[in-house]
Amino acid sequence: MVSPAREVGLKRSLPEPAELANSYVEVAQRASRLLRQHIKKTARKGIWFPSDELEGARAFMDLSARLLASPYRLAQAQMAMMRDHFRLWQQTTLRLMGVPCAAVASPDQSDQRFTDEAWEENFLFDFIKQSYLISARHLHQTVARAEGLDDATQRRVNQLTRQCIDALSPTNFALTNPEVLRETARSKGKNLLKGLKNLLKDLESGDGKPRAPIAGSSAFRLGKDLAATPGKVVFQNELLQLIQYQPAGTHQCRKPLLIVPPWINKYYLLDLREDNSFVKWITRQGFTTFIISWANTDQQLSHKSFEDYLVEGTLAAIDAVEQATGEKKIDLLAYCLGGTLLVATLAWMAARRDQRAASATFLTTLIDFSEPGELAEPGALASQHRDLGATGPLAANGDPDSRAAAATSTMLHANDLIWSFVVNQYLLGKDPFPSELLFWNADATRTPATLQRFFVDNFYRANRLVQKGGIALAGVDIDVSRISLPCYFLATIEDHISPWKSCYRGAHLPRGPARFVLGGSGHIGGVVNPPSAGRHDYWTSEALPENADDFLSNAVRHPGSWWDDWLQWLLAQPDGNTLVGARHPGDHALKVIEDAPGGYVTDRPDPPAAAPSAMP
Repeated sequence: MVSPAREVGLKRSLPEPAELANSYVEVAQRASRLLRQHIKKTARKGIWFPSDELEGARAFMDLSARLLASPYRLAQAQMAMMRDHFRLWQQTTLRLMGVPCAAVASPDQSDQRFTDEAWEENFLFDFIKQSYLISARHLHQTVARAEGLDDATQRRVNQLTRQCIDALSPTNFALTNPEVLRETARSKGKNLLKGLKNLLKDLESGDGKPRAPIAGSSAFRLGKDLAATPGKVVFQNELLQLIQYQPAGTHQCRKPLLIVPPWINKYYLLDLREDNSFVKWITRQGFTTFIISWANTDQQLSHKSFEDYLVEGTLAAIDAVEQATGEKKIDLLAYCLGGTLLVATLAWMAARRDQRAASATFLTTLIDFSEPGELAEPGALASQHRDLGATGPLAANGDPDSRAAAATSTMLHANDLIWSFVVNQYLLGKDPFPSELLFWNADATRTPATLQRFFVDNFYRANRLVQKGGIALAGVDIDVSRISLPCYFLATIEDHISPWKSCYRGAHLPRGPARFVLGGSGHIGGVVNPPSAGRHDYWTSEALPENADDFLSNAVRHPGSWWDDWLQWLLAQPDGNTLVGARHPGDHALKVIEDAPGGYVTDRPDPPAAAPSAMP
């Protein structure tokens, strides 16, 4: 608790009201002139500012009708929020009198919006922060508990409500952000003027839409700053390049490790900077590590299907790893949609009695799509399902518009990938800060339209992967229950793309021994969580009950990263500790094609080499 004297000192460190008002008047006058000039300039080009679209209006009309149909429950929710706000008033009054008191609402440990000391130490900003958190919590609870909505509508209003709540955070407004207030007084409003110029520049470059440049695009070079773990491309075909990484010591584990990333993203999310690169870390643990780098497909490859990605993708990569190492047993790891592809591949291999897969790890992977998360909502991967073509997420050439995919992912991580950028560039008037996640998110992979149609139809909409023989691929009826190898499942507790309870249901579908781990944070932060960072904990339980809530209630919380838990699990598998001499790319049947990260990640149109048949 801060002393009253400290409170007074903090108040004095904030700008005087008259000084602040004069700065805002000057900024408003100059901004008005800039806006008039910009509108005249864009009008001459035939560009107008976009009109507001009422996307989701039908869902919220349905929500309103359901809430009004139960006025007693709505009144209860309103009274609960009023009680919390009244407690906050009491707490603030006591604090002004120098009485220590506990907070009514506190931000989550992973919430980076309220890190400025004024949010905690200045009673006014603490009041604003807690008032926002109280309102946000009750609003989201009221929406989430509405009865009578169909599942799709419920997910839609939950998604849009959270986006609105994020947008209305006091950190996003100049008058309620202490850091912006200090900078405005210090620079006499020049930060806001420069921020407005930045906004107008981004509007102009986006033809009237606020499209910002890739943050830090000039600060990152693939192969130097990102995707820089030393390795070589040792195999390629039309759909992928396979990278084998240089060993970090004189010996390696006998079983190689193949990583399968999602086909809609570039692989280097798992190989960002040296200090948070999963690829770098696991290579240092002594594994012969391979990773798939998916190709940016064009119109000529728009016919490639999910079956092609199984045969020419995962199966071809497994063949190549076997040729590169001479090993008959391979550990496999996949992330997000790559995990769904891997599940189908393992079921195919089980049906054909192909036993090369020694273990499988699934990171934030959906197998059961009965509650698929927000990537399946309108405007995301499954949007515009009925007319996948030249509109919606597909470009005119028949391939998904990678910018739409990047925008979808960005909206699902708005606080980290949108609003932090808005505050930094438009309110503080700073240049874009280098963000490897924003850079990666904007660097999406073009994907065949045929693949997307199949995936949306058969998985997101019909949930056929959980049905025995629900789909047939390369002449095989897919049955996930045939998978009998050891499996490790990681989900993250704040994941909106692959909800952890949906991932948990999928962990029960293969019949081999399974370990389920629940990590902290969300879809990206919970996965890219190196042990050295010490950011997020994880939960484990030796039991795997049917109900996800029962798992969590009996799980043990561990400090640190799931990376260490997974490594111990992998080493405990048969032959997990067996070592061989270090393998270098090009040592065996496959020769080096080029240095990592390879041409596909930078979309270089090199002619691909022929792929060996994946069919035994």
